[in-house]
Order: sequence, then C-alpha cells, then structure tokens
Amino acid sequence: MKGPELVLYNGTITTLDENNPEVTALAVSGGRVIAIGGAELLQEADEGTKRIDLKKHRAIPGLNDSHIHVIRGGLNYNMELRWDGVPSLHDALGMLREQARRTPPPQWVRVIGGWTEFQFAERRMPTLEEVNQAAPDTPVFILHLYDRALVNKAALRALGYNRDTPDPPGSEIQRDKAGNPTGLLIARPNAMLLYASLAKGPKLPYQDQLNSTRHFMRELNRLGLTSAIDAGGGFQNYPDDYRVIEELSASGRLTLRIAYNLFTQHPKSELEDFTEWVRSSSPGSGDDFYRHNGAGEMLVFSAADFEDFLEPRPDLPPMMEQELSQVVRLLAENRWPFRLHATYNESITRFLDVFEAVNRDVPFDGLRWFFDHAETITPENLERVRNLGGGIAIQDRMAFQGEYFRERYGRDAAANSPPFARMLDMGIPVGAGTDATRVASYNPWVALYWLVSGRTVGKMQLYPEQNRIDRLGALRLYTVGSSWFSGEEEKKGRLVPGQLADLAVLSADYFKVAEEEIPGIESVLTIVGGKVVHGAGDFGSLAPPPLPVSPDWSPVGSYGGYHSRVHEANAFRSCCRHAIEKPLRTAPGSFPWGGGCDCFAF
Repeated sequence: MKGPELVLYNGTITTLDENNPEVTALAVSGGRVIAIGGAELLQEADEGTKRIDLKKHRAIPGLNDSHIHVIRGGLNYNMELRWDGVPSLHDALGMLREQARRTPPPQWVRVIGGWTEFQFAERRMPTLEEVNQAAPDTPVFILHLYDRALVNKAALRALGYNRDTPDPPGSEIQRDKAGNPTGLLIARPNAMLLYASLAKGPKLPYQDQLNSTRHFMRELNRLGLTSAIDAGGGFQNYPDDYRVIEELSASGRLTLRIAYNLFTQHPKSELEDFTEWVRSSSPGSGDDFYRHNGAGEMLVFSAADFEDFLEPRPDLPPMMEQELSQVVRLLAENRWPFRLHATYNESITRFLDVFEAVNRDVPFDGLRWFFDHAETITPENLERVRNLGGGIAIQDRMAFQGEYFRERYGRDAAANSPPFARMLDMGIPVGAGTDATRVASYNPWVALYWLVSGRTVGKMQLYPEQNRIDRLGALRLYTVGSSWFSGEEEKKGRLVPGQLADLAVLSADYFKVAEEEIPGIESVLTIVGGKVVHGAGDFGSLAPPPLPVSPDWSPVGSYGGYHSRVHEANAFRSCCRHAIEKPLRTAPGSFPWGGGCDCFAF
C-alpha cells in the first residue's frame, strides 16, 4: 500500500474536531488530510513520503478571513507604505520620508488604512505640516479609516484641487482663510471623495500587479491565512480588475484560496449590473482555489451606511427599499447567495423589511445570505436574521475606531458593538475577518486579540467579559465559522480526514501566550493543499523560492507588510544602504531597541 505524501509529526495540532481536538501528527495525500493521530502515522510512511518534524510547535487549521478586499489589495499592495502595527508616529514619518525619497515621479506614496493614531506612542495623527516636511516634492496620500485623508501639497497639485474646486456632495475639502485647500479631505459622512481622489493616482503596470498580488498572498500566508472571501469593493471593476487573479489561478500560482463576491459597479444601474451577471456567471463556479461566491457586499448604492463614528449616523434615502427589493428579488429568483454591508441597526431594520417582503413572494428556503459588520444590531433584529436563515460576518473595525464609537455613543453601547456573544448563543452562523485593507489591518491575529481581550488596538477595554470569546471559540470563528460564508464547511476549517490540508504552524502557542502577545503571532510554516507556501525560522529551508519585488522602488522591498521586528531590521538595513560608510547616529525612538540612522532623523 502506498504511503501518504506528507506526514507532520511531533507537534501540538489543534484539529477543531470535537471528538479528537488535539493530536501530535497528521498525514496528507491528494491535498487533503487522510489521517490524524500520533507517531504511529510515521509507520505508514514510505520512501516517497515527505516528513516534517514540527518541533513541538502548535499547528492550527489555516485561517480564513470572511471579509477582506484581497483582490483590490493585491493590485495595490506593492504601491502601499503600510503603517500597520508601527509603534510610533516618529517611526511612521521616518518611513514616509525615506519612501518619498525613493519613489519616482509620477508615482505617489500611499498609506492606505490598517492603522490608527491610538497605536502610536504619541497617541496622535500626523499633522499636515509634518507630512509636507517629510515629503515636500512627492505626492503623498494618507487614508485614515473612512473619515479623512491627508494629502500633501504635491498631491493637491497632482489632483488638481484648488480654491475653485467645489466640495463634492457629502464631503469637504478643508480650506484655509484664503479658500485654498489645506490638504485635509473629510468624509461628511460620504467617503466617495476619499476613494475618488485615491483612484486618480497612477496604477501599477499589469506585470507589477501580478507581482504585487503574489506578494500580498505571501504576506497573508506569513500570518497563517490559507483562505479568504473577497467582498468586492468600490473602484474594483468586474471583470477588468479580476484579470490578474484569474491569470494566477489559471497558472496555478495562487497560494491563498479565494471565494469572490461581485460588488455592484454603477449607482442607479445596480439592477442592470446584476441582471447581466446572473446571465453570464454562476455562484459556485470555479475550483477549490478560486470560486464565485455570489453578490455583495454592496447590492445598491442607496443602501450604503458606511460607518464614520466621528460623524452622526446618516439616514438612508427613501428610495432605498425599492432599489434594494428589485436586486434581492432577482438574486432570490436565481438562487444567488448574497451579502450586504450593514453597520447601523436602523439600516438593518429597513434591510430586513425588504428581505422579509421578498421572502414572502420568493422564499429564501436555505439560500445563503448574510450581513457584514452589524456593529449595532439589536436582539430583535438578530431574531429576524435567524428566522430568515442568515449569518453575520464580523470584522475588527471596532478595534481601530472603538475610541471614536464610545465617545459618540457611550460606554454601554460600545460594550455590545457588535454583540457577537449573543449571536453565537442564538445559533446564528458567525465568521470572523478584518475588512482589510482600507480601515483595519489584514493581520488576523489583531482580530483574534480583539475577540479574546475585548480591547482596541490602542488597548482600550471595549467589551466586558460577557461579550468576549475564549481563544478556542475565536479560532473557531476564523476557521469553521468563516467556511459557512462560502458554503465550504464540508471542505475546510478543521484538520480531519477528508478536509483540505490547509494549516499554519505558529511562532508561539496561541493558547498559552499572554493576551498582549497574540497580535505578534506569525506562522512559521503555512501549508495549503499539502504544499508549503511559507516557511520561516526552523522551517525556513522548506519555504518556496524568494519572489523579487517589482517595481524596484516598492515599499514592500524595504518595509514588508505588517510591522514586526524582522521588518524593522529590514527597514533599518535598507535605509542605510546608501550610508554604509557613514557612522550611524542614534535616534532614540526610531526603533524599539533604540537604534536609528540619519534617514530617520528630523
């Protein structure tokens, strides 16, 4: 009898199988787990079996982000300077200064989400003066959550914004006393100005987009992700912006399993969009690496209740019900699963009125649908969701803006926003994710820390103990839970025979480290379908070959992605390459260990 293709042994493997929750070894063939157990699995190995000693490390099922903009993120990743996890504003501005020096015209320096001022030691945002000082000549666009963007003088010129430029509806171009734009773009409360401005920047050439997407997938693999559900997004046009991911899929170069939703493209023409897509595509089409998942997260633009907790909650327009009803009816008639972005309970009430009315005429009858976010949903509306067979995909947006929410709505409201403990008690399907990359970071361990500790990135206690989830439960939401949202619960989420061999071996034991150490966990070995897609540390020799970064000025080549000690060291070496012969000057605060260099001095 032929032996397994791969055996992992000498580890602590969390299976999420209730009957056999922890084992020390597992065997893989054909991209799936074929056996779990102990050292006896090595006896089944033969000369063709690859053996990997896990060296007592904790292994878990591969993480699955139920809501991330991975396709859009991949197209732009190599252009973006990530402040995710950077510990101080001093460091962040130093990175900005060096990247501005490196970036050639007409390209911009983009800092697009994934950070909050509360993560910085200084506990504040950069000023426009600091941004202009760091980058006097290179256009800079810094996006902060859904509420504002900071652009320097060079970016104002590139955008063509001057004293004669009118404020778009629902937005403000801040001006000085003379009427000239200052560089602060404000969503009041509509974020369209922010995204429309960002969309005016140069794009990467197609080959660089391919490279960028591969690097973004590798970055997610580094953090233990093996699957993601792409929620579409504004300015992510179908099918044009899907060419890159489809080429990578066709050529077998995906290292992340992706289920994608189609996000409506044209205000007032949403029904036409979905009518065309219903004719031309089918949910579930594709394979285990790349598959169509249905409609959303935007179904009609009039239903957009994007959160900006610095501003009062906006009321949705009166025509929303009619527009949403037409689209949901079309989807239900054609058995298309759908998802809908929903922040506020007031919006959710109106959405559910529409869903219930459609359901009376065209029964959902097991049609898979769900809300995204649902921060302020009430018990009454949770009951309505359950009665309609819906689910809720939750993301750690509150970890990045919980301070703003509590200031506006109070401690009691914040304590249950979202009420995920009640969702789970009611038996509603719940999956975890990030909504990266334009608000929260894509780092799943930040989201897991938020679920377990109830704290924001700035360490503010947001949730009481009764609205927090234990570590096993939180991990289950990021694996088994998320698999429901792509209809793949029989394929992924657990390490049991028959399921896909997707797993992550962790740098530290998630179940034993202090809560404050959870955000710093990474994967040292990530396996997708039985193949190694990432290796580091003890498993570095198993890693796939390095992937060059293009273009050569990309921030990824110097700073990587989510900030870590490794990335700090790489950034330090990179910024000093041009000054190797110069003695380095200490700049306390530039790096956590107190070192620094002239590049980071002000």
